Amino acid sequence: MRILVIEDEEKIASFIKRGLKEEGYAVDVSLDGEDGHFMATTNEYDAILLDLMIPKLDGMTLCKKLRDQKVSTPILMLTAKDEVKSKVAGLDAGADDYVTKPFAFEELLARVRAMLRKKKDGQASTKLQVADVSLDLLNHKVERAGKEIALTAKEYALLEYLMRNANQIVTRTMISEHVWDIHFDVSTNVIDVYINYLRTKIDGGHKKKLIQTVRGRGYIFKG
Repeated sequence: MRILVIEDEEKIASFIKRGLKEEGYAVDVSLDGEDGHFMATTNEYDAILLDLMIPKLDGMTLCKKLRDQKVSTPILMLTAKDEVKSKVAGLDAGADDYVTKPFAFEELLARVRAMLRKKKDGQASTKLQVADVSLDLLNHKVERAGKEIALTAKEYALLEYLMRNANQIVTRTMISEHVWDIHFDVSTNVIDVYINYLRTKIDGGHKKKLIQTVRGRGYIFKG
């Protein structure tokens, strides 16, 4: 899943990016509101982490602007302000959740996961299940037919995206937009390589092949 972090404090932005990437997320960073607005409206993200006090266009105004432009991406506001009025204002501006600095990174991760679950299902499900494959969103545990499968962070991210879009064709462009960051070179064969890694781990030894190629279009996780 791909996340945009809009935060002007570079150390904090770098810390958040590093932590999210370790969890398998693709992460882009913007250091001001105007650039953040451009990125949020020209790229497709699964979630936005938005600091309230950013230059050029403050977080509250940016949040309202995105919602006015019908950008429905879940937004988690980050701010040093902890007054109730500030929290209410942020939520009224269109934010989905609110974290006050300083925050524990585990809490930030939990809130991001909750937003992503609600975006997909409209409810706080903690597990994806397609055919006999299960993916636990809390501890990143993957099983097929009850047998645990060890995946790298990027393999997990790719599998999660495929399972969230089960029985639908996803193109290489769609995969690159959600699983890799803005610097990804779409001319490489990296996606094909990772699809093959997943096939070996998920479909190897099983009669029913879940990861299928749709020639000339992309891939489908067939449940």
